Amino acid sequence: MKTTSENSSCSINEKSACCSPKETKPNNDLIAHWDSAYEKSPIEKLGWYEKIPEPTIELLNKCQLTKHAHILNVGAGATTFVDVLCQLSYTNITANDISVKSLDFLKRRLGTEKSKQVKWIVDDLTNSNTLDKIAPVDLWYDRAVFHFFTEQKDQNVYMNLLSKLVKPKGYVILAAFNLEGATTCSGLPVKQYDQTMLQNQMGNSFTLLESFDYTYSMPSGATREYVYTLFQRK
Repeated sequence: MKTTSENSSCSINEKSACCSPKETKPNNDLIAHWDSAYEKSPIEKLGWYEKIPEPTIELLNKCQLTKHAHILNVGAGATTFVDVLCQLSYTNITANDISVKSLDFLKRRLGTEKSKQVKWIVDDLTNSNTLDKIAPVDLWYDRAVFHFFTEQKDQNVYMNLLSKLVKPKGYVILAAFNLEGATTCSGLPVKQYDQTMLQNQMGNSFTLLESFDYTYSMPSGATREYVYTLFQRK
């Protein structure tokens, strides 16, 4: 998701922290939206909360990464995937979001010691001032972020950043609402995809290794239809 305002201080303040420079021109409305989403409801009640991210773990296992592989979780929010990575002893984890508050929740849940295993970046995927300067990644992970970029220009910027950061032979796990899925999420419009549409977005530099549709059960009991994809850079 995106970046902090000039007047707000980054609360991700451990030594592993890395925040966007103050000259960033933030999308304040979007920042406020996601900060509010994480403040008004318990994390476990949010519509996108997964206690165990089973489809992601399945695809992670197929990548056969070393424990030192650089894994970037974009739009991490308060995801439990970072918990899983820490539990599996991965040592080079980066978590990004537009919302400082969401990452604060994640840090508190992980606890002090595990939080030190993670590099925290508050930045805007479509107007990056920090992410575009990090070391190349072995795995780019995005669950339910890319589909919020409904305009072609934002999709292009996102994909350009992804292409810049993913190493040759590196992997991308990309999950979005499928063509049977919802048209909005958290009050915002989304774009629906199938595997062919995502392959077209990724371009010829990436090979689609696997894809499947997945029905996610929300904490409320309602369901959301996703498409999960695993790509590898050529």
